[in-house]
Amino acid sequence: MALFGKKNKKEETTSCCCGGNCNAESMAQAEQAKKEGASVKILGSGCAKCNQLEAATKAALEQLNMDITIDHITDFTQIAAYGVMTTPALVVDGKVVSYGKVLKVEEVVEILQKVRG
Repeated sequence: MALFGKKNKKEETTSCCCGGNCNAESMAQAEQAKKEGASVKILGSGCAKCNQLEAATKAALEQLNMDITIDHITDFTQIAAYGVMTTPALVVDGKVVSYGKVLKVEEVVEILQKVRG
């Protein structure tokens, strides 16, 4: 019996970062998506900070004369597949190289030069 709107201790609620869609099939699809698409990805919901990181990354790629497409991943299942819990995040060649902050153009240039040689 629940008194004063309290839940019974035996009742369990499940929630996850992707709104309850974390199952074997969706996680397998997310893992596959990591291997496909552009070699530079922005992970985030599409908020202002994510868009700032994307703009800085585009500017860095132009500065380095790299003709690379950027994917902006907004699906939380795919973001979780990278192990990222704080966005925005920058992924280069399948590796998370930055997360949780907006990088300046110069910082992105430095990262791309280090990763890409």
